[in-house]
Amino acid sequence: MLIRRCAVLFLEPREDLDIDWSALFAGDGPLGATMRWMALAPHLGEEVEVSPDEVAALGGIGLTLWQESADCAQQYGAAVIARLLECGLLIGDDARFRERDETLRSQNWRPLSAAAHMFSRWGDMRVDKGMQFPSFEELVVSYGTPPGPVIERCAEGEAIALPYPDRARLDDTLFQRYTGRNFDAAAALPIATVARLLQRAFGSQGEREMAPDAFVLKKLSPSAGGLHPVEAYVLAQRVEGIAPGLYHYHPVRHALEPLTAMDTAQTAELALRMVADQDWFVDAPMMVVLAARVERNFWKYRNHAKAYRALLLDAGHLSQTFYLLATEAGMPAFVTAAVNEIDIERVLGLDPLKDMVIAVCGCGPASGARDTVELRYEP
Repeated sequence: MLIRRCAVLFLEPREDLDIDWSALFAGDGPLGATMRWMALAPHLGEEVEVSPDEVAALGGIGLTLWQESADCAQQYGAAVIARLLECGLLIGDDARFRERDETLRSQNWRPLSAAAHMFSRWGDMRVDKGMQFPSFEELVVSYGTPPGPVIERCAEGEAIALPYPDRARLDDTLFQRYTGRNFDAAAALPIATVARLLQRAFGSQGEREMAPDAFVLKKLSPSAGGLHPVEAYVLAQRVEGIAPGLYHYHPVRHALEPLTAMDTAQTAELALRMVADQDWFVDAPMMVVLAARVERNFWKYRNHAKAYRALLLDAGHLSQTFYLLATEAGMPAFVTAAVNEIDIERVLGLDPLKDMVIAVCGCGPASGARDTVELRYEP
């Protein structure tokens, strides 16, 4: 059998501290340390503990050229090679690991970005209810005073004072914009409002063929390379004329593509799970998942150090355009990266090596209550 190492692998030496009771009673140092090696392979999506002998084998077997497993077993030990094949760090005949490794290779990920993405995803995570919005007084008691809100890079007399801007047309929207955390649980969004939000925030305003069969879209937010790889998936809870459920927004057709029909209890449960139990967002009548097709971005920016950062910026641009449109419609909005990516991937049928869930946005009429903190502009 021919084998090779998986495409992307990082090895982390991890130290676990514990109390050595025998040393403590003997009058020696009470703390002991245990060293472990953890293998981080993005195609697996979970950590694997490896022995020093297995570390040596992983460091000696290449990721590109196939080698005879018998030769590797003779050099590193048959048990070592068998175990590394069994856990998927070495790729052989097992179709499961081979397919996942080939998927990762085909997407042109930067190795560090792939590891950061795959090992920062949440699944079934719930925000600690007791730590949602601690007061500044509580934070200061726990952590001391925070770094100041501004920094000074020169003496005050050396700074060049700028004229204060006159009021302009966009100011009315900018000063009304805030992150909503007290949505009206009974309100529904008119279909015309939803249509404008989706078309202006995520829709195509034009299409251009840059080369044979190579098309780009014109949208109202910037995107690295003009590629616009971020897809919008809509969780409709209360939208007039739209049945509750999950949809994909098609940016060229300006249409919602049905994915999963639900009742309102199911959409509320899914909304809560998606935003990791941040219950102050759950009453928003519409949520939008921002998920990037990495192959669209990495087609141009192959194994590129800045490609992952560009995807995050793309989602940030879209979320803020969404905010402005919601504010224009008289509603607060929100965006959060504290989401359960793994749960979202499962319900949408996304592969995390191909589709990168970045954030969840939402909007809706405010309830008028102030049960949860909102930072609004108050002149």
